[in-house]
Amino acid sequence: MTLPMTTWSALSLLIVDDEPGMRSFLGKALAKRFAQVETAASVEEAEALRSRLHFDLIIADIRLPGRSGIEWHESLQPSERRSDLIFMTGYGDMESALRALRLGASDFILKPFNLEQMVQAVDRVIARRHLERENWLLREEVSKHFPVQLIGDSATTAELKCMIARVAPSPAAVLVEGESGTGKELVARALHQLSGRSGAFVPVNCGAIAPELLESELFGHVQGAFTGARKGREGLFRVAQQGTLFLDEIGEMPLAMQSSLLRALEQKAIRPVGAERELPVDVRIVAATNRNLKEEVEAGRFRADLFYRLNVVTLKVAPLRERPEDIPALVHHFTERLTTEMGMAPLRWTHEDVAAMQAHEWPGNVRELRNLIERSLLLGKPPALEWQAEAGVQAVQGGYPDEWDLARVARAHIEQVVARCDGNKSAAARTLGVARKTLERKFKEWEQA
Repeated sequence: MTLPMTTWSALSLLIVDDEPGMRSFLGKALAKRFAQVETAASVEEAEALRSRLHFDLIIADIRLPGRSGIEWHESLQPSERRSDLIFMTGYGDMESALRALRLGASDFILKPFNLEQMVQAVDRVIARRHLERENWLLREEVSKHFPVQLIGDSATTAELKCMIARVAPSPAAVLVEGESGTGKELVARALHQLSGRSGAFVPVNCGAIAPELLESELFGHVQGAFTGARKGREGLFRVAQQGTLFLDEIGEMPLAMQSSLLRALEQKAIRPVGAERELPVDVRIVAATNRNLKEEVEAGRFRADLFYRLNVVTLKVAPLRERPEDIPALVHHFTERLTTEMGMAPLRWTHEDVAAMQAHEWPGNVRELRNLIERSLLLGKPPALEWQAEAGVQAVQGGYPDEWDLARVARAHIEQVVARCDGNKSAAARTLGVARKTLERKFKEWEQA
């Protein structure tokens, strides 16, 4: 049996045997197949060579003068076992050879052997090493392409990752749809990472900025453009030059601002507030919403032309309740991350806890899952016990009357959450998964009704 010379031609080999005839036989036979071949008669000679040279493969006899090959292998730290190792052994040393394999040796070959048998053993080891390296490179490539936050093993998540990879290189606008807490910003970041764009990823929550300030926030302003404008401001479009501007909660944008945004997208230029001339911009737009923008268009709350301009490609992020297969991986990720951040000992969830989490509806989606894990870690209370306690409270409180419409139920629920947060609307907004500005607007609408 012969192998292509290129299979081993870039690798180095060390042969360790106290028999001169064996060293000569293997050294001459394998010299043309490896880039470098060295020989040693003992462990001490081998260590001297290893201290100044790197070897991809070591072929060593188990029985050596002084320290045996096994004793040598056992003395090495895991970090020192970078070379593949094939032991040569007689039938009487089979137990030692098996012990060597358990310690991490790559293979062994029984004496006496011919060259073809040695070539086959070497080929097996090198082929395995090449496969391990290819797998490592593949994992590295995947980790570069997909941020670790895009976690999950479900078919739905896999399909989303494929769509992200497919549309990311395009400069086209992308609309990311999904309920609050599903991870829409993570999708936007993944699109940016895969886009190859040299600029920054700039997120902005359109619902968290006062309408009268949004234009200045996005387009910038010149000095003296309005009262208090003591110096000019660049604006987030310019900050995101040659990068990605992520417009979160795009459905919250006022109609007047929607018109200005549409013009900026079509002209690929912006006019800072108070400026006379437009400035060219090269920005990729990714927008996100938890609303149904088609319904918003029909209701007259969102411009149809802007909707179609943003809706070149739509990525839908499924709610967590529709992909329970992702929950074990998410639980593991958040647990490791939070225990590290809080300096806590690693925690293992029981099967019952994970099953309970997979059966939960998750109205707050991934954000709710993370908060639950953090609360469980801090309080030392498993999720199943916490939900049992909550179920007891709900049983006492009772549900909402059947004759109530959805708007009345929503108001009652929001008021209940705010009361539970002792009137802290910021905390209530985080619990509900909405912007504080949205909560303020709701209360203002109820006061004026």
